[in-house]
Amino acid sequence: MTGLLGPAEIRELAARLGVAPTKKLGQNFVHDPNTVRRIVTAAGLTPDDVALEVGPGLGSLTLGLLPIAGHVHAVEIDPVLAGALPETVARHAGADAARLTVHRADALRITAAELADPPPTALVANLPYNVAVPVVLHLLAVLPTLRHGLVMVQKEVADRLVAGPGSKVYGIPSVKLAWYAQARGAGKVPPNVFWPVPNVDSGLVAFTCHQPPRADVPRERVFAVVDAAFAQRRKTLRAALAGWAGGPDRAAAALTAAGVDPGARGESLTVEQFAAIAASAPVGTPAAK
Repeated sequence: MTGLLGPAEIRELAARLGVAPTKKLGQNFVHDPNTVRRIVTAAGLTPDDVALEVGPGLGSLTLGLLPIAGHVHAVEIDPVLAGALPETVARHAGADAARLTVHRADALRITAAELADPPPTALVANLPYNVAVPVVLHLLAVLPTLRHGLVMVQKEVADRLVAGPGSKVYGIPSVKLAWYAQARGAGKVPPNVFWPVPNVDSGLVAFTCHQPPRADVPRERVFAVVDAAFAQRRKTLRAALAGWAGGPDRAAAALTAAGVDPGARGESLTVEQFAAIAASAPVGTPAAK
């Protein structure tokens, strides 16, 4: 893995492009080649993989992915960075540059059709802190070809994504990611590998996709239960799901039918239990549609 960008190259490239990292876009550029190598290794890519990178920025991670993956889709919302990336890659990656496709697009709105040639199998990205969870969940929803991934996010967000039932940080991101994949923490990343230096640590989250726990219940219905349960997480599920079910008694009936204690709280439930509750929605209520 040669031709990676160090601190001097990152700053020189940014100066030449007139780029200043912005908080609005959550831009913190990785300038440490060893961190790039660590991410690529932890991602477990093979030549058969088609990597999807969101927010490639100045190209640090892109250059690490290209020698390993069969193809790389880089989705960048910043027009200046998206326009400059092919030239940077051509200068540093040699023949590997031919395996890069750059998309000037918003990752929160991109579709499978835009990434169909070839379809991505792995998500590997240093995600902007402010949109990390929505981006991961959107891509898992619209890209059924994804098999695995590794993302770098704010450490607090990483802890939430990999948390299990009973944890203090277990919540909506934990359950929704579990619908799509099995996730695990893959290490902490210190602030000093970024420019500018963030005031928080980052964390790596690895995941392996699997089939949803229930094929007979639409994802939207399950996620509606999850949202309702954690909107009032201090309340019992009988109370928290009253609005979803059309009243506390209807909620209690659905919970009992699903084999869940109406006096339990959302933080104690697995994704399978949330799916069972969604399947037990009382007939004739909006929750059953």
